[in-house]
Amino acid sequence: MNTKEHASNSWLRRAYHWTLAWADHPQAQWALFFIALIEASVFPIPPDILLLALALGRPDLAFRFASICTAGSTVGAAIGYAIGLFLFASIAEPLLQTYGMMGQFHQVESWFVDWGLWLVLIAGFSPIPFKVITIAAGAFGLPFVGFIFTALLSRGARFFLESGLLYWGGDKLRNWVERYFEGITLGITLILILGFSGLWLFY
Repeated sequence: MNTKEHASNSWLRRAYHWTLAWADHPQAQWALFFIALIEASVFPIPPDILLLALALGRPDLAFRFASICTAGSTVGAAIGYAIGLFLFASIAEPLLQTYGMMGQFHQVESWFVDWGLWLVLIAGFSPIPFKVITIAAGAFGLPFVGFIFTALLSRGARFFLESGLLYWGGDKLRNWVERYFEGITLGITLILILGFSGLWLFY
C-alpha cells in the first residue's frame, strides 16, 4: 500500500470511529441528523453506522431514529443540490477532485439523461455515493421538487428498512447484530467504498 492509499484509509477509519463514537453521546440524535446531512453532501461515512447503533440500543425508538436520519439526509440532499447549482467551482469541484471522481462525475451527466429521477431513487437506496448524485443533480439542473421528493422517498425506504429489521427482528436478530456489530458496520463502510469503485467501472 502506498503512502497516499495508507493516508486515505487512515482518514476513513478515523471518520468511521468518530461517527460510531456518537452512539453513547447525550446528543446522539442530533449527531445522527447532522451526520446524515453531511453524508448526503460532503462526508464519506454513511449514517447507517450510527443509525444501527442507536436502533440496537433502543429498538423501541428505531423508527424515530429512522425519521431523524431521513430528515437529515433529505436536508443534506438539498444542500448538495445547492452546492452543485451555485457553488460548483468553489466547493463541489475541489471536493470531487479530493475523492478523485471528476471523470466519474461527468459520466453521471449521461446517466441523468438516460435515467433522470430514477438515478436518484436508485442511488439513495444503494451503495452509490449519494453526495455525487446530489451535487450532480444541482450542477446539471435536475428539477428540484422532483429531486427532493425522490431523495426523501429513497433515503426513507433505506433507513426505515434497516430500523424495521431491528425493531421486528426480535431478540435473536438484535443479539446477532450486537455480536457482530463492528464487522457489520465496517462492512457497510466497505460497501460504500465499493460504491465509489463501481463508478470507476462504469466510467
